[in-house]
Amino acid sequence: GNPFVCSSMASEEPGAAVEVDPHQLQSTQELTTFVQTLLTQMQGRFATMSDQIIGRIDEMGTRIDELESSIGELMTQAGVEDDAAADPNAADAVGE
Repeated sequence: GNPFVCSSMASEEPGAAVEVDPHQLQSTQELTTFVQTLLTQMQGRFATMSDQIIGRIDEMGTRIDELESSIGELMTQAGVEDDAAADPNAADAVGE
């Protein structure tokens, strides 16, 4: 393992503070390695968060489609579509 991997970045806590002891970084190479590791960890966290957000958006879209379908079925059962066909403004209010 890399001795410069920051334990707070490895945690699952978003926004955790990174503490670095400057005396641990003995050379330019060690600093470069530390920064590269930190950037790689940040890139991984960003990719994970992006995937989670996209997944939630997809799930929300599916739920909205199901809701629209259910509303359409309820409107059909209630006979609302016949009234909406007679009144063009009613169709606009429903979003169709």
